[in-house]
Amino acid sequence: MGSIRKRGKSWNAQVRISGWSSFTKSFTSKSDAQKWVAELERKLRSSHLPDAPLGIKMSVRDLLIKYSQEVSPMHKGVVAEKSRLKTIGERWVGDLDIRYLTKQHFIQYRDQRLCKVTGETVRAELRLIGRVIQTAILEWGIGVPYNPIIDIALPRGSRPRNRRLLEGELELILMNASTQRNVFIKPVIEFAIETGMRRSEILNLTWSDVDLTKGFAYLFDTKNGSDRRVPLTKYCREILSKLPRIDHRVFPITANCIHLSWNRIKKKSNITNLRFHDLRHEAISRFFEMGLSVPEVALISGHKDVQQLFRYTHLNPENVYEKYPAF
Repeated sequence: MGSIRKRGKSWNAQVRISGWSSFTKSFTSKSDAQKWVAELERKLRSSHLPDAPLGIKMSVRDLLIKYSQEVSPMHKGVVAEKSRLKTIGERWVGDLDIRYLTKQHFIQYRDQRLCKVTGETVRAELRLIGRVIQTAILEWGIGVPYNPIIDIALPRGSRPRNRRLLEGELELILMNASTQRNVFIKPVIEFAIETGMRRSEILNLTWSDVDLTKGFAYLFDTKNGSDRRVPLTKYCREILSKLPRIDHRVFPITANCIHLSWNRIKKKSNITNLRFHDLRHEAISRFFEMGLSVPEVALISGHKDVQQLFRYTHLNPENVYEKYPAF
């Protein structure tokens, strides 16, 4: 149902129809507002509905909760995925009846979310919703008549980051890292740059996984599902040999601890647009600049897809120039 109100010098139009989030828009004339309301109501009421809807009512939120309880625990990113499912379910799409889902619902959801977060985030949310609905159709036999996500255009993913450490930044970071109360902050930063490991891999590393004599760290059940053996540089072994062994883990700290410390360090160093994960970019780029081959770097980084590996690689043109033969 539509309504139009005069507010100051403009006309505010609002459309509310069951099963949809409310639509609002302002116009300079009442006639334009009336035309917009009439046209929008016509479109919403004529949206495609399934020919054979389910006999029972079930909301999108119900599906998200079921997926969170039964499927997410089997995924490596279970904590992050459960959090995302919960957040999506708390929005207006969570109230939608799965018997009457249309692509227009998720087009509206997409466009609203794009006003608040990045296209990469919206893309991830929509793909997750699509997986939930598809699981309901193929695995649970719930019989959702239509998966609307397959018929909408997803936002483009973000461009690969190319942030490398600038001259003097590493020194500033390490200097301010050494002032942190937690004694593991500075060495965890140094270790990340030396090895190119993911944060989760570093935090899961135990002393039983490290062989300082042979110079290797053994990683198990990594993000891509494979185990790997990472060679440790001489400096990396020095870092580890100086660490206090107060726990079975090499770095007995949490991801949130690193996150908070990293933000404090950046603020003190007056550094912007640098994430902890960028240290992995930095490490992999340095491996190539050292002269390591693609297979050698992939062995260290754990990348199975060469194209994915190149997304993390941003060589310094000056270092490449120095390798040109003298004429």
